[in-house]
Amino acid sequence: MSSSDQPERQAIPPVQVLYCQVCTFPPEYCEFGSSLTRCKEWLQEAHPQLYDKYYSDEALQSKLGTISLKAQAELEKNAAKKEAKAEAKADAALKKKMASQVTIKRMERNKRKHVTAIHGLEAFDIELKKAAKFLAQKFATGASVTKNAQGQDEIVVQGDVSDDVLELIESGAGVFKGVPAANVEIVEEKKKKAAE
Repeated sequence: MSSSDQPERQAIPPVQVLYCQVCTFPPEYCEFGSSLTRCKEWLQEAHPQLYDKYYSDEALQSKLGTISLKAQAELEKNAAKKEAKAEAKADAALKKKMASQVTIKRMERNKRKHVTAIHGLEAFDIELKKAAKFLAQKFATGASVTKNAQGQDEIVVQGDVSDDVLELIESGAGVFKGVPAANVEIVEEKKKKAAE
């Protein structure tokens, strides 16, 4: 039996899946997310026929046909509570992010040698290893992620590049996109001289 004897098969085209612009789930799974009300609003605006399919009175009655009125009210109450909790959590995370400070510290290592330590970037969802690599390439010097005295991660760059790092962060260059310029400060730390 040769390959020419078998009928040709048509390739099955890939299925086009619609995703919610709010929670990034398919619309039939939005109810399991934490932003159901906003998802419903988006679906009603963008795809009214799907909204009718999933959230019209008939669709909801067929879904909840076996549940008593008391249980249905309880479910709606729990869903509203979950949604409010998720929004409060998102607001708190945003406030914390906006209150965070990025500190650029110039430290004297010995005599005329300096290092620059950058602390607080992780609050703005910046990957410290990528940022250290970016700074090392930018300034042609050594840069690494280390733990500071408080046990938190910071980037240590060899050399006095604090002003240049400030410019990079303020301009949002490379990996520093999303760090507000108002949240960046420069601190100079000098080594204490030994008592004579």
